Amino acid sequence: MTERKTALVSGITGQDGSYLTDFLLARGYRVIGMFRRSSTFNFGRIDAVTRKLGEDRFQGIYGDLADASSIKHALTKYRPDEVYNLGAQSHVGISFEIPEYTADVTGLGAVRFLEAIRALVPHARYYQASSSELYGDVLESPQSETTPFNPVSPYACAKAYAFYIAQTYRRAYGLYAVNGILFNHESPRRGENFLPRKVTTRLAAIHAGLADKLVVGNLNAKRDWGYAPDFVECMHAMLQQDEPDDYVIATGEAHTVREFIEVAASKIDIVLTWEGSGVAEVGIDSRTGREIVAVSDRYFRPAEVNELCGNPSKAVQRLGWNPRKTSFNDLVEKMMKHDLEVAEMMVRLRERWPTLPIDSFKSAFLREIDDEKAGIS
Repeated sequence: MTERKTALVSGITGQDGSYLTDFLLARGYRVIGMFRRSSTFNFGRIDAVTRKLGEDRFQGIYGDLADASSIKHALTKYRPDEVYNLGAQSHVGISFEIPEYTADVTGLGAVRFLEAIRALVPHARYYQASSSELYGDVLESPQSETTPFNPVSPYACAKAYAFYIAQTYRRAYGLYAVNGILFNHESPRRGENFLPRKVTTRLAAIHAGLADKLVVGNLNAKRDWGYAPDFVECMHAMLQQDEPDDYVIATGEAHTVREFIEVAASKIDIVLTWEGSGVAEVGIDSRTGREIVAVSDRYFRPAEVNELCGNPSKAVQRLGWNPRKTSFNDLVEKMMKHDLEVAEMMVRLRERWPTLPIDSFKSAFLREIDDEKAGIS
């Protein structure tokens, strides 16, 4: 009987951490999920699967990328075969407001992991979550593994350090360390303060009569958007190769924020027409004349990244990556379907309990949705 592999995953409660957990558990892994101490529980993304399992399959532990001792404790106790460092302060806009914290957790957190692996479990294979934001003010398009980095945010600068320190430990100490340069990847589990999920939750709320308007920033920014569950498969594939290397994971096609909003709106039978320009531009429901979308300079970054589009050729050839597994239209449809279900439930709850805060029911309802879709053999 083959011995069960153990994977340690930081950032377990995030979008990628939860999908990676689903993926690894389905393949027989034991997963150790590391998460920060918080005054509120944030296990909605992983509850549906993990609360049905014993500690021989999944265990959640407290840890923090700013605390080397917690990382060392986890590695010493569980001696993982694979380590996935997905934890970070991952919001680009917020990184301008808390740059020092972002550098500490997102950047130095990686070297804390690598140094502990080198000393305690040098056999472990390490995955570093890198980001297309590394390319910043892009010097060529599409961007590949050889495109020079040109970061323009504290988040991207921290990710650059994490990228290069992983390469350094690979070269200097022979560690199996890889960087996955993942372009934007979204899903119904994406945080609602990230633009694509903000778009789908707000439009669903507008459709249900719970909101009036969607307010966004740069409508003309272009991103290479893919589906998060597809991307986590590549994280795992990178650690199964004979030799460690770095890979771009992307779809190879870019769409503007405007396009994302238009496709999402079409799922609720709204055709948008645009009037005005700059911060005065608005999106209008062509059927009713109602203003649905507005622009605010509040949501513009101090330094904008105007276009990111990845070249995933290396991953296609070596990892078997399929950039077209989930199309852009299908991605948006999945997100809208989920958020419409949530919005419709919120309407029913409001009708039943008009004096109670609707948000208090949301996490419980999301768990019920995930329960129906969960299934680990």
